[in-house]
Amino acid sequence: MREQSERGRHLLVLMRHAKAEPGGETDALRELSQRGWNDALDAGRWLAGRGITPDSALVSSARRTASTWAAVAEGGSFPEAAAYSDSLYSAAPETALDLVRETDDSVSVLVVVGHNPTIAYLAQLLDDGGGDEEAGREMATGFPTGALAVFEVTGSWSDLDLASARLVAFHVGRASG
Repeated sequence: MREQSERGRHLLVLMRHAKAEPGGETDALRELSQRGWNDALDAGRWLAGRGITPDSALVSSARRTASTWAAVAEGGSFPEAAAYSDSLYSAAPETALDLVRETDDSVSVLVVVGHNPTIAYLAQLLDDGGGDEEAGREMATGFPTGALAVFEVTGSWSDLDLASARLVAFHVGRASG
C-alpha cells in the first residue's frame, strides 16, 4: 500500500470513534468502553497489516475520539501525535471536508477520527463509486463504531471534492474474544 507516496497520491482514512460509554460528565468527556479500546487496537493492527502508516492524524477534541486515536496508534505502532480539533467535534460533513483540505501536501496518509453522522456522510460524499466493490457494499450497510474507510486521493488535499476519492478498503475494528 505504499503507492500513496507517489507524487500527488494520498490516502485518507476516515474513522468513526470506537464504542464509548453511554454517559459522562458531558458528551465531549465520554470515555471509551473497554470493548471500544480493544476494537481501536484491532483497527490499528489492521492498518499496519495493510502497510498503511499515518503521517498525520486529525482528531475531534472529544475524549472518546482522542482515546480511539491513542489505541489505533498503539495497535499499529504509529506515532501518537495528532492535531485535536474542537471544530471537528461538531462539524457538518462540509466543515470536516474543509478541515481535510487544509492538510499540507507533504502528508501522504491522513487519519481523521470523528463522529457520526459526519464521518459516514463524508465518506459517502467523497466516494467516486469506482473503487473496491466489496468495500463499497460494506460501507453502504452502515458505519458502526470503530469503522474506517480508506480512500485514495489523487492531487492536492486542497482540491479534494465531492465524488473525487476512490474507496480502496473498509474495515470495522472488532477485537476477538
